[in-house]
Amino acid sequence: MILKNYNDIMLINFIYNNKTGSDNMLYSVDKTIFEFNPDLLFGILIGKGLKNSETLEEDKIRLRKAEKKMREKYIVEQVRELPNVVQYREIMLKSGINPNKFPPSVEAMFKRILKGGQLPFINALVDLCNAVSIERIISLGAHDLKDIHDDLEVRISKEGDKFLPFGASEYEWVDEGEIVFTSGNFVQTRKWIWRQSELGKTTTDSENIFFQLVGFKDNEEPLYGAMEDIEEIITNRFNGMCSKHIVSINNNSIHISY
Repeated sequence: MILKNYNDIMLINFIYNNKTGSDNMLYSVDKTIFEFNPDLLFGILIGKGLKNSETLEEDKIRLRKAEKKMREKYIVEQVRELPNVVQYREIMLKSGINPNKFPPSVEAMFKRILKGGQLPFINALVDLCNAVSIERIISLGAHDLKDIHDDLEVRISKEGDKFLPFGASEYEWVDEGEIVFTSGNFVQTRKWIWRQSELGKTTTDSENIFFQLVGFKDNEEPLYGAMEDIEEIITNRFNGMCSKHIVSINNNSIHISY
C-alpha cells in the first residue's frame, strides 16, 4: 500500500499499533526535542524478515546514478543550504551542538560525493539506503533490531548513557545534554544525527531492521518519497514485510512489533 500523506500514515499507524507482534517496544521522541523545531517529522519503518545480501550490480548502478545526479545538480559549497540539511544544522545549533565540528552524517556524505568521491559498497541494504538518502536529500538511519533490547527514544542525553563507536569494542560515556537516539542507556546515534553506533550495524545477516528518517512539515515530499522508496526496497528487493509510522509533536510515541 502506498501512503502519500500524513493522515494516511496515521491511519495505518493506528491499525498497526493495535495488533500484537512477537516482540514489542515503544519508540518515542521526548517533547523537548520539538522545542528545537515543532515541524519535525520522524518517519519510522519496521522491516521484518529481510533477506539482505552482498551488493548486486543493480544496487551498485542505483548508488552510482544517485551520486552522479547529485554532482550534476549541486556543488560542494551548496551542501549546507540543501533542503533538510539547513534545518538539521539549525537544530544542532539550537541544542548546543557545533554542526561544523559534528556535521550531520548526510552533510558529510554529500560533501564527499560533490568533491568527486564515491561511497564504498558495504552490502545491498546499506548501499540502497545511501542511494535513497542521496536521491531524496534526507537523513536515513537503519538499525538491526537484534542488537536493540529496550525501548527506543530520541531525547537529551543523561548520566549513564554510553556509546559504542562504529568499529570499536569499548564503550565511551556520553556527555549529558546532547540530542541522542537511544535504546535504554545504549546510544544508537550521537549528537542528533552525527554518528551511528556499532550496535545495530546492518550486515548481510540482518533480518529485522528499524529505519528512522527525519523530515519536516514544511518540506514533506522528501520524507514521504523516501519512505515509499524504502518500503519498495524492503518488499521487492529483500522480500520482507514492512510497517510505516509517523511521529510528530502531536503524536510523539508509537508501539512497534517485529
